[in-house]
Amino acid sequence: MIDLLRRDLLLAARSPGQWLLPLAFFIAALALFPLGVGADATLLARIAPGVVWVCALLAMMLSVGTLFSGDWQDGTLEQMLIGRHWLPGLVAVRVLAHWLQGGAPLVLLSPLAGLLFNLDAATSGMLALALLLGTPVLSLLGALGGALTLGLRNGATLVFLLVLPLAVPALIFGSGAVVAAQHGESAQAPLSLLGALLILTTLVAPPAAAAALRIAVE
Repeated sequence: MIDLLRRDLLLAARSPGQWLLPLAFFIAALALFPLGVGADATLLARIAPGVVWVCALLAMMLSVGTLFSGDWQDGTLEQMLIGRHWLPGLVAVRVLAHWLQGGAPLVLLSPLAGLLFNLDAATSGMLALALLLGTPVLSLLGALGGALTLGLRNGATLVFLLVLPLAVPALIFGSGAVVAAQHGESAQAPLSLLGALLILTTLVAPPAAAAALRIAVE
């Protein structure tokens, strides 16, 4: 498992465009909103939670279509299926590698979003915490969508259409936690729901994706 994680991260380091493109999209999209709606600090702070979460969702969806396609094309996926490794565990490792490349940088960039949208330190911290809990959910759902559409024509578009509705609860709970922090209210409820969603997707998505991969190969 560790060897697979190391391999995925090494391949990502050799092909920086795969993880730099979503990151560049996230930064560019956030920077364009203040230019488009104006410099009204109150307005920027009010729209910040939804805007940041939508940008994070779209940025992570840019790379989920390639989670398994490379392994499927070069035959590595078939070797994984006939090997002795536990396939849901391999899927979980692939999801972890995807999150380290795409989700973790978004969490680290959340203070930049706070500066662009005039958020105070407490709200920026809540935004980072919400993204820390929510972006793994997006990676897990993306892995499930990528496995279900593996080998299909226009698979990238289908992944987006499949994952987007499933990601709406994470979007609602994540932005809700930030809105609660903005108003000085407790964010325990939306954070708890976001954590429960993370646990649920962690338990369900890897086995379901593994089953979909077996069907796609067979």
